[in-house]
Amino acid sequence: MAKNYVVLPADHEPKFLGIFTKEKAFYKTFFSLLAIISLQQLAALTVNLVDNIMLGRYTELALAGANLVNQVQFMLQQLISLIGVGVVVLSSQYWGQKRTEPIKKIFSLGLKFGFTGGIIFFLVTFFFPSQVLGIFTNDASVVAEGVRYLRIMCWTYLIYSFSNVLMYSMQAVESAMIGTVMSISTIIVNFCLNYCLIYGNFGAPELGIRGAAFATLTSRTIELIIVMVYILFIDKKLQMKLRDLLQFNFEYLKDFVKVSTPVIASGILWGIAQAAQTAVLGHMSKAVIAANSIATVVYMLVVVFGFSCVNVTSIMMGKTIGEGRLHMVKPFTKTMQGLFIMIGLATALILFLIKDWVIDFYSVSAEAKRLTSQFLMVLSITSIGTCYEFPVESGIIAGGGSTKYAPIVDNIHMWCWTIPAACITAFVLHCSPLIVYWVLKVDQLMKCIPNAITVNRYRWVKILTR
Repeated sequence: MAKNYVVLPADHEPKFLGIFTKEKAFYKTFFSLLAIISLQQLAALTVNLVDNIMLGRYTELALAGANLVNQVQFMLQQLISLIGVGVVVLSSQYWGQKRTEPIKKIFSLGLKFGFTGGIIFFLVTFFFPSQVLGIFTNDASVVAEGVRYLRIMCWTYLIYSFSNVLMYSMQAVESAMIGTVMSISTIIVNFCLNYCLIYGNFGAPELGIRGAAFATLTSRTIELIIVMVYILFIDKKLQMKLRDLLQFNFEYLKDFVKVSTPVIASGILWGIAQAAQTAVLGHMSKAVIAANSIATVVYMLVVVFGFSCVNVTSIMMGKTIGEGRLHMVKPFTKTMQGLFIMIGLATALILFLIKDWVIDFYSVSAEAKRLTSQFLMVLSITSIGTCYEFPVESGIIAGGGSTKYAPIVDNIHMWCWTIPAACITAFVLHCSPLIVYWVLKVDQLMKCIPNAITVNRYRWVKILTR
């Protein structure tokens, strides 16, 4: 399986501006994958934005209740995406060697891990909805509204965990377009059903927050149908059959577990930490909950290119190593870092320019609007760090075969700084929501330092294939 760290050959490739590679094929692959994966993630996030805006225009209570449930959904999304990272990191090196049989078996393993996670989330939220949402806030009215939403949304967890592991897996073989088709279909279905079921338009019953949940359940079902049809009947790269997905072949289990366990364990701890951050804000006021909900959705939409860089660089780095082109690892790494910084600066500028315009779409209190503007200002600054540090540690370094690094860095910063400092500023010093929010987000800048040092030492390059 994994060998010792690889000693890279000397880099003799000419550069321009001292950083960027001159290999045109690199930019063609990078930007084409970035466009497809960003569109896919943007479409998926737009579903949350549609729910967010429509419920925000319905009542602030509905928005706050849905936001609590979205924290649970976010934790599941993180788990599934991290399982997907494990599949991509291992499969992309085999894809570089054009060996498809190992990839099929790795896909099947990832699917079983992902679906197991979906079952656990379903069981916990189905039987203990009030207890789960009570973690995030002590406002009984918000919890009660959230429970109405969660009782329907929990069924989507089973579908989502299956379909999205498949979607992430296809990225490993550079078939990312299917995820975009899935996500766009979800937007259309979700928007139409939301309009009918939340407000009672076109003769449909006015279901409020429950209408949004029914709309999401329907759109997730359509997602699953689309990805299954594509994989089983359209894709020509792997030519997978249903038995390939359902097989219990554990030949690559040890390899998959070794690569994925650090990432998944880190994701679980990080998801708990994110829930803890939401809980800190949720115990401050209803306006803070609403402001955090709006700011988070807007931020996720704008920073989508930075997040997509993680998937793109992981695929490209894994494939480059799998092809044996070790002499290109250094120039590609330097080029990617330059691109990350440029994307981060553009993201910061966009967030700053649109923050007040976006808020006007929401029918929330003046206090919630004021806090949202402040939160987005914070995010416009920290997004520069996010667009650099996240794709470096989880894209370049993890894609290069070293999946243990990101968990260590993320959890040291989260548990040694972010959570303790936020609790102290919120509940001991009773600081303003703005100060608490700064404390929660500043680690995105702090992590740039260790990541910049580590990535440029190149001790993370490992060969994972047999």
